[in-house]
Amino acid sequence: MSRLFISLYLDEDVSVLIAKLIRSRGLAALTTVDAGNLGHSDADQLAYAADHQMALLTHNRDDFVALSQEYHVAGKSHCGIIVAVRRSPYDIAHRLLSLIDHVTADEMDGQILYI
Repeated sequence: MSRLFISLYLDEDVSVLIAKLIRSRGLAALTTVDAGNLGHSDADQLAYAADHQMALLTHNRDDFVALSQEYHVAGKSHCGIIVAVRRSPYDIAHRLLSLIDHVTADEMDGQILYI
């Protein structure tokens, strides 16, 4: 089944305000707090996102790029990783909305994008 809109899972280092701003536009965004995953490892966070067909949003480039490489080597898939430079939540939300407008969830699979 084809997936059009990217659903987001926000790592715990990302402001929860971003999820609220994305949801206000009718799009799916879940935080680690919402999912009850606060304090879980980065590997657990990516696995949760993959299991729920969500792209993971993080500021933690190094760890998640390494995890993505591990997934690739192991033949596992994830629904994408979006690395955001630390900016205001409003700026990040604006960049995410633009990304969601131009990239489908299917196109996001296995990708790492920077905003």
